[in-house]
Amino acid sequence: MLELLRKLILDFEELPLETGLPRQLKIEAVRGKATICIGVRRSGKSTYMFQMMQGLLDQGVSRQNILYLNFFDDRLHTLKQTGLDVVVEAYFSLYPEKKNTEKVYCFFDEIQTIPGWEPFIDRLMRTENCQVFITGSSAEMLSKEIATQMRGRALSWEIFPFSFREFLDYKNINSTSPWSTKRQLVIRKAFDEYWERGGFPEVAGFSTALRIKTHQEYFNSILFRDLVERHNVTHPTAVTDLAYRLIDNIGAPYSVNSLTGYLKSLGHKVPKATVSEYIEWFEDAYFLFTVHIFDASLSRIQNNPKKIYCIDHAMVPSVASGILVNSGHLLESLVFITFRRHDLKVSYYKTKNGREVDFIVQMANRTKRLFQICESLTDPSTKTREVTALNEAMVELKLKTGTIITRNEEGQIEAEGGKIHVVPIWKFLLISEN
Repeated sequence: MLELLRKLILDFEELPLETGLPRQLKIEAVRGKATICIGVRRSGKSTYMFQMMQGLLDQGVSRQNILYLNFFDDRLHTLKQTGLDVVVEAYFSLYPEKKNTEKVYCFFDEIQTIPGWEPFIDRLMRTENCQVFITGSSAEMLSKEIATQMRGRALSWEIFPFSFREFLDYKNINSTSPWSTKRQLVIRKAFDEYWERGGFPEVAGFSTALRIKTHQEYFNSILFRDLVERHNVTHPTAVTDLAYRLIDNIGAPYSVNSLTGYLKSLGHKVPKATVSEYIEWFEDAYFLFTVHIFDASLSRIQNNPKKIYCIDHAMVPSVASGILVNSGHLLESLVFITFRRHDLKVSYYKTKNGREVDFIVQMANRTKRLFQICESLTDPSTKTREVTALNEAMVELKLKTGTIITRNEEGQIEAEGGKIHVVPIWKFLLISEN
């Protein structure tokens, strides 16, 4: 293993850094803390690492002072038994003169695959002159347990697939406001592409067939590497069937009881507690996200149906088993991920009359805002339904404004509860992503 590690370290030093597109986020390394970048597979975490490495090289840091290992490399699987101390031994056997004299920048991809990585990183930072950067595809790396084991020596950051603004950067389209009439037309056309392609960086320029095939590969990798292998699942087919069921019903209400019954109808003897655990694992892998009802009672929150959304709206039709996917629910999923990208608390709301508002969001300043998602308000009955529900919620919550997000329509509606802003999705995304 020592010789293999030495080879991998030296091989990486000879490779060009694929830095890709600069992202619309700034991750700051803090002295004395490991920088942890987490997110779904293929969201661009490794590329962001390479960008940070390039920044170090631009500052004059030697390439030999940058240690990089990807722990998804099958050749490193024996580290699960032997532990990670041999990594340090391998590096300093190559560069003994650097020990305790020069700062070493350690970049470790998907280190969560190796048991006991937390105490290793903690010890590394205490005993060596180094700065540590880590990527992972598990939300467990945000948990208080990790923070405890790292003794406060870690700071976690989330990386998502491309936002719409980042997609515009990829297309070399200026997204800064004010938007002229011509630029609005260009941006709206670009949104139609973003709607079809989604935010995964790798597929941005792919053909439709290749994009769908790649999305399906991502889906299978998430299922089998982030769920089945990581958690040693004894019923992998049940996990797969559950994933398809949830994907087919993005944005629709679900209950654990109904999902358990569905799996039972397929012949899977999986208890409710296990189904709940599977859903938690989907969330942990940054693949699917659950939204609860807004309520002061914890028991009512738990007992009411929940809704599920996907990390990437365009991935859903690529992997869904149904022929038709509800495009309105896909629009909801895109809006939800925009809120989740900013780590905002999101619920759905039901009025006293049983009418539903898609999202109630606690903003960064702790104020609450209501959002209704609707592809089009041109149908009078649809407009009445959406406005009535939003107005009732505004009155009940004593909020003077609400927002309806559409595909293309824009304007204002005066209602009993206050003013309702109608905003096209492209504009909402650019305003929200500032």
